[in-house]
Amino acid sequence: MALTVAFIGTGKKREKGSLMGYGMAYTHADAYSELDDVELVAAADVVEENVQAFAEQYDIEATFSDYQKMLAEIEPQAVSICTWPHLHEPMVINCARAGVELIYCEKPMADTIGGARRMLEICDEEGVALNFNHQRRYGAPFRLAKEMLDDGVIGDLLRMEWGGPNIYDYGSHNFDMAQYFNDEAWPEWVMAQIDYHTEDFWFGAHNENATTAAIAYENGVYGLVATGDAEGLVGCHNRLVGTMGMIEIGATYEEAGVLRYRTWDSGKWEDVDTAGEGLHGNVYINRAIADAVESWRNGERSMMDGHNAIKGTEAIFACWESSRIRERVEIPMEAEDNPLQEMVEAGQLQPAPAEEAESF
Repeated sequence: MALTVAFIGTGKKREKGSLMGYGMAYTHADAYSELDDVELVAAADVVEENVQAFAEQYDIEATFSDYQKMLAEIEPQAVSICTWPHLHEPMVINCARAGVELIYCEKPMADTIGGARRMLEICDEEGVALNFNHQRRYGAPFRLAKEMLDDGVIGDLLRMEWGGPNIYDYGSHNFDMAQYFNDEAWPEWVMAQIDYHTEDFWFGAHNENATTAAIAYENGVYGLVATGDAEGLVGCHNRLVGTMGMIEIGATYEEAGVLRYRTWDSGKWEDVDTAGEGLHGNVYINRAIADAVESWRNGERSMMDGHNAIKGTEAIFACWESSRIRERVEIPMEAEDNPLQEMVEAGQLQPAPAEEAESF
């Protein structure tokens, strides 16, 4: 029997994505369409022309402006949620309570840490497989780096370092990759400081201008984070430091390959062939959705399961909380809100207005 899939938040198909939208439902739909025994049955969006255009492209008959009506009338087995972060919590919970069995949601998990926890708790209660689109786990540079690490090329892992524009939206990938590289070990504590002097909204959510953070994991590995204006302190997307050498992914240095390593014995950088795959690629989402569906069919958890995603999400919000209370934050953190948003609303942070970002 075919797996029936519905979509919440089709968006508008775009030649180039921006911080106002990517039309990610199209990428999700392309991925499902490649799979056997999958049927795209319904779509919902508050903008009529958007949902109609999406439905026409994928030959979907049932369209809705109210996603809860769609859930009640269509009763899909699987739902892709492609909306902004502040909508994830209520949509995931409503899907779970409506009988959806498999949820594939865009990242970040939610706009508060409490919301992220509630989503996971309710999905567990309802027996729902909850997945988040941390697709880099399926990219060649990242998979090869993990294989090298597991094979002992750089010895035992001591420290992970990562950079990027921010820690929340774009940065959720890097925090998730830290979980992947570190065998899903829980972070124990975070100590961080942030800067937020100019408003930076990504899909309707505040993102700080810079972060520096130290993270300790339960297995003794440490994390070092430098983002935004400070990301040059790391100088790459991901760095793995071991007892015998280091691996770098996405080094910013001139002529560096997307994946390279060096051992302390040789002292020389060696590029690793990634078969043309880089830091990004829609094919990673194709692989991720295929894995989510196969894992669900086999009664297993995929790598993107919410039980993995919550760990990096706790660390992200703990960075903001550490900056708010000016102390080290133990994980799981006590606060359940969004510390960055609350600091702005309380006037503790007063970022200057910025023009709406149209593209990266």
